[in-house]
Amino acid sequence: MNFEKARFNMVEQQIRPWEVLDPDVLDLLMTVKREEFVPAAARSLAFADVEIPIGCGQVMLKPVIEGKILQALQLHRSDSVLEIGAGSGYFAALLAARTEWVRTVEIEPALVRFAHDNLARYGVENVIVEEGDAVPGWASRAPYDVIVVSGGLPEVPKSLLEQLKVGGRLFAFVGSMPVMKARLITCEAEGRFRTEDVFETLVPMLRNTPPQDTFRF
Repeated sequence: MNFEKARFNMVEQQIRPWEVLDPDVLDLLMTVKREEFVPAAARSLAFADVEIPIGCGQVMLKPVIEGKILQALQLHRSDSVLEIGAGSGYFAALLAARTEWVRTVEIEPALVRFAHDNLARYGVENVIVEEGDAVPGWASRAPYDVIVVSGGLPEVPKSLLEQLKVGGRLFAFVGSMPVMKARLITCEAEGRFRTEDVFETLVPMLRNTPPQDTFRF
């Protein structure tokens, strides 16, 4: 398989037509090698417009979804990032390539190992993979400039929002079947948040999701 041609086609035929036009994002998706993070049996699907199962009921998000998230977050080199749901480690690698450091937390032990091994083999040094439930947040390095929730939540917990710095951005998939809102939340001042629904989609729910009375806009 010609991975470079497949990567180019992914960007030009899938991601760009979905209005992901930020040149930094497109360059990032061309640079970080997605095929290094998929399960070996699914390597031929690394650039397909599909969710790739990675075990434990979780998936790698479609490339277009990853592109939309990166474009919405407007990452900066000085950003500190919390990712909830490490998955394969690929999205953490994308985040790490544009930020100071990433702490990615995964509840499934098998995926902790998978993500850690993939990131180590690929040579990513500014990502720490930890095992745990970070849906309520991860206080040890809070507050963060960026929080990314890589699976579905019925609502965004207040405790998670409280770990955003002023000016920080949180991206999450909010709702339930048949459709979720891909939501960007910006902390404009202490206790004040601006919400933008960027697109609609459907992704697997995170384990241990909170009840629906946690926070409302």
